[in-house]
Amino acid sequence: MKTIYPRLAAGLTLLMGALASGAADRQITADWQAVQGPTSQLFHECIGAGRANEGLRADWQRQLQLCQQEIGFKQIRFHGLLSDDMGVYAENRAGQPLHNWQYVDSLYDALLAMQLRPLVELSFMPAALASGGKKIFWWQANVTPPKSYEKWDGLIHDLVAHWTERYGAETVRQWNFEVWNEPNYPGFWGPRNPQKAREEYFELYAHTAAAVKSVSPDYRVGGPSGAGPDWVPALLAFCTASNVPLDFVSYHGYGLGGGPSGLDADGNSYLYLSEDLLAPAHNATSQRAAIDASAFAGRPIHVTEWSASYSPRDPVHDAYFSAPYILEQYKNTQAGVASFSYWVFTDIFEENGPAMTPFHGGFGLLTISGIKKPAYFAYQFLNQLGPVELKNTDAHSWVCRDTNGGAEILVWDLTHPTGGKLANHVYFRQPHPAADRGRVAVKLTGVPPGKYQLQRWQVGYHHNDAYTAYLEMGSPRQLTRGQEAALRAASRGEPEAGEGVEIPVGGELNTTVPLAENEVILLKLIPQIGR
Repeated sequence: MKTIYPRLAAGLTLLMGALASGAADRQITADWQAVQGPTSQLFHECIGAGRANEGLRADWQRQLQLCQQEIGFKQIRFHGLLSDDMGVYAENRAGQPLHNWQYVDSLYDALLAMQLRPLVELSFMPAALASGGKKIFWWQANVTPPKSYEKWDGLIHDLVAHWTERYGAETVRQWNFEVWNEPNYPGFWGPRNPQKAREEYFELYAHTAAAVKSVSPDYRVGGPSGAGPDWVPALLAFCTASNVPLDFVSYHGYGLGGGPSGLDADGNSYLYLSEDLLAPAHNATSQRAAIDASAFAGRPIHVTEWSASYSPRDPVHDAYFSAPYILEQYKNTQAGVASFSYWVFTDIFEENGPAMTPFHGGFGLLTISGIKKPAYFAYQFLNQLGPVELKNTDAHSWVCRDTNGGAEILVWDLTHPTGGKLANHVYFRQPHPAADRGRVAVKLTGVPPGKYQLQRWQVGYHHNDAYTAYLEMGSPRQLTRGQEAALRAASRGEPEAGEGVEIPVGGELNTTVPLAENEVILLKLIPQIGR
């Protein structure tokens, strides 16, 4: 039985001709023939995951397959490809390197079978090759430079050569090789002295780039994979002065700002949304001018991590607010970057160890058990947009035509829930009924005549909102089968309303829909067979 939510009966008012009396609060106007251009496909380009070893799990692969069926990502990036739990490196008693690709092959074969290219993050350091014992994460990732660059170079060369033999040069030529992860953040790289850390990273980068290029000069290498773009100008200068190849620039960006320090009941640091709700989008394109003013003008930017928060214990990731937040970033990052990779697709993510509760503020679009969060539907709705974007009077929506003679209108409200003044761990750990944001009037002219179905999907408070349902259960630390079934039912992604529409010659579609705070609505105008 379909779950009935308080606002489900709000309904969809269809009016042929003039709108009902009274002005709407927002107006979306588009013409069938007024084309803006191809619909942005940036959201398809890349998605993140935790670490390589997690990708050997059956549940991880099932969830990724679901994402591929309903969203369709092109690349995936994760940490730890070279860490000890992937078994790639050892040494014999004489100190000679031993390389083993069994786990890597198993994972990469599965990814390629899902039509996913790896965005290859070359990290972290195998213990037998490490120069020190500095580690990070529950799974003990070694973050020190190699004890021998000769052995490191050999490891990278042999791995890339193995991929070339196994998958073919034409396939590997389409991959991007990223050197390390966030070396400008002290936890992820060698010395704490910033200048020394940067110098050591540039040495690692130069060796790694040379090792990859020794297999094929056509293979793409880049970095610095920074926590923010701080090291980008310095890497551009280093590569120019040292004649080191740089095929792309990569860095990360999150949507947090400042606020009073403190800890929540579980010992997590208080985190605050930035007052700038477009912080990830603004960060994404921030280095375009610097790159184009360098010897590497035109090099693509890959934002290989972004999200509302950099913590895997931040409830903002579970909340319905995340759906319009994601859409707003993509709406404002349609040019200037080659990929904009959300961090991550699943809560099967163990940097802080296995999560203790089913909803724990994990980064994922899906929970550990595969329950769809509101954020998941932002991507699923984007994937349902047709390939032709129409010119549109509203900045917080898309109007598109599809290849079947139909149209899609994706509209949302994004309202700052806290003003950046209240900690996420306080605000997002309680239900928040959504305030009314008025009506949105949609007018689509020049629609081909015929019979259509107009259907509506929603994400918001009590609409595909498993997290609120979980809070209203009392936030159980473990779910019974019945509770899990109820949460899945609360996020099935089914249309919430639909009605037949007949558009005459010279007619137009006029409709109004109510919109709540931080809600997302997808309207689909679907032509009927034999119309």
